[in-house]
Formats: sequence, structure tokens, C-alpha cells
Amino acid sequence: MPIDKIHEFEEKFLAPYAMKSCNSRGRVYKESEHPYRLCYQRDRDRIIHSAAFRRLEYKTQVFVNHEGDYYRTRLTHSIEVSQIARTVACALRLNMDLTEAIALAHDLGHTPFGHSGEEVLDELMAKSGGFNHNLQGLRVVDLLEERYPDFPGLNLSWEVREGIVKHSSVFDIAVKIKEFLPKKMPTLETQLVDIADEIAYDNHDLDDGLTSGLIKENDLENLEIWKKINLKISQKYDKINANYRKYLIVRGLINLQVTDLIEATQTKIARLKIKKYTDPHNLDCKVVGFSKEVQELRKPLRQLLMQKLYHHYRVVRMSTKAKRFIRELFCEYISRPQQLPSEIGQRIPREGVRRVVCDYIAGMTDRYALDEYKKLFNPYEKV
Repeated sequence: MPIDKIHEFEEKFLAPYAMKSCNSRGRVYKESEHPYRLCYQRDRDRIIHSAAFRRLEYKTQVFVNHEGDYYRTRLTHSIEVSQIARTVACALRLNMDLTEAIALAHDLGHTPFGHSGEEVLDELMAKSGGFNHNLQGLRVVDLLEERYPDFPGLNLSWEVREGIVKHSSVFDIAVKIKEFLPKKMPTLETQLVDIADEIAYDNHDLDDGLTSGLIKENDLENLEIWKKINLKISQKYDKINANYRKYLIVRGLINLQVTDLIEATQTKIARLKIKKYTDPHNLDCKVVGFSKEVQELRKPLRQLLMQKLYHHYRVVRMSTKAKRFIRELFCEYISRPQQLPSEIGQRIPREGVRRVVCDYIAGMTDRYALDEYKKLFNPYEKV
């Protein structure tokens, strides 16, 4: 479809409060418009084809890569967030291309070994600007990806970059950067990705927790949200095996939250009289969110995940071990930066050894970090 027809489609299909591509603030480096793809579609494609996106396949969420092939990785999580976010964006008539691009990019700045990797890098970089995975994600798309001879990074649209920087959830803190108007609320598409991220986290971590055996089904029996879904399944199926039950309950939990998110957000849009895409920016609260009832239903589930999964002794052991790996790698590279690959080391005069080492480690997969550790500290390992 020619680009003018796609613009017409946006005008007809998208709601007045959606972020249309024709209203984009544009890119840092000017580029001519593509004949068949809008700017956010190009952004999505650039993200998918980036090296950083591919590496998410071997960056883990809770379970370290060698724990098993079933468990979520950053890549599968990003795809799941995108799927949930697109569904809601379509129902709310928001820009699905922008939503998808932000969803696929929101974890590009994550370190190996989940949040434990981020925590130790932030500690090690405390006197050199610290570490935040949202800010690192912006560095990835603005600087570290090298794919185009005409500009550094991926040269993404302002709105996708804002979505990376202002991404916020229970695990994520939005970064305040003057360029992205920190006192203003982000687009509805960015707000939607934040909530889709939480839905994916909670329900898929629950799935992984049940599969691993760290969470038992009887741990969930007193949760009202669990009871609601379990009752529906029990009424429909007299006898069902444990695996089918687990999948149906997790699916039911996601459906309940997505349905409520759509309905509650539609109600809030009407109540706040949001008519234009700029209206949400000047509010002092987010527009996209759950009803109070579902928000309260979700709290005990999140508390249970924190207690039974994230603080389980096996997960804590993995996190502690991962921090030790990263700390020792960091200190070794800092003390002898000549051990860095030449293409990495050549950035040191411009950016300083600590930031270059931080970028290098943050970009590693779990598997690569473990291999590097062996090469540096195991005398019998080939270098």
C-alpha cells in the first residue's frame, strides 16, 4: 500500500488521542520517508533486526539460561508484552505500530542474569553515572548499534525513544532526560506498554514458577483472583490434567486483566475528556490502567511471587552467583582493558574505560558472560 494510503488509514482507524505517525517529532538525523512503511513501522523493523534484540534470546528473566529451555527469556518476554500491548492498542484504537516498537525495545538495555546484573553494575558504576537499563536501552539504540553508515545507532523516532526512557513498572524506573520532557506524561502507547509489561511479568513468572516447582498450586488457593479463574474452569471441565489446568488458569488471568484494562481505560478516557494526542501529556496521572477492583485483586498475587519465587533460596543463590561473575569480570577488564576486544577498546579514549566496560558487560548474554568468566579465570580454558 502506498504511503499516502497508509496515512489515510491511520486517520480513519486511529482514535483522535492516538499518536499518529504524521505528528511524530521525527528523528535526530533526517531521513527521507519510506514509500511503503510509516516511521513507527520502520522503527519496529530496525529493532527486530538489531543485534541487541537477538541477544535477548539468551538473557534471562528469573531462571538462568542453563536451568532449562522452557523458561522465559528477555526475548520471549518482549514478544509476549508486544502481543498483549497490540491487543489492547487495537481495542483502544491507539497506534499499534508505535506500541509494538516500544514493547519490542523496552528491554534492550537489560544486562545478563536479570535484575541482579543491573544491580551490581549500578553499584560498580556509582561514581561514573550509575547504571539504569532504560538509559542503557537508549544508549543501545542511539549509539551502540552500528548498522548504518550515515548515523550512529538506529536513529529511531522521538516517540519510540521516549517510550524506552519513560518505561516504568514495579521493576523499572523512568529516566529524567531534558530532551524527553520529564515533567510531562508520555504517550498513551508508552503507558500501555508499561501495563502490558506488568501483566506479562506476573502471569508468565507464575507459569515458570509452577513449572519449576518453586510455586505450588496450593500456595495460590487463598488468592481471590486465582479463585475466580479456577471456579470457571472447574465449572466447564469435570476432570482435567494439571498441565491443562495451569495453562487455562494463566490464560484466564491474562484475559481477566486485559479485559479490565481495556474497559477501565476507555472509562477514564471518557471521564478525563481526552480528545487529542497531546491531552495526556499535561495530566498528573496516567490514563492507561486497571480498575480499582482488579488492581486490588492483583496485589496478593504479586506479593506471593515476590515471596515464593523472587526470594526463593534457589533464585537468591543464582542472583548472588551472577553478581559475583559480573563483579569479577568488571574488575578484571578495568584493571587490564587490553583484554577487551579491539573494536570495544578503541572507544575508551572517547568514553572512558568504566563506561566502555559497563557497555560491554551489559550487552553480554548469560552464556557469553559465563564463557568470558571461564576464559579469564579458568587456567585450563582456551582464550
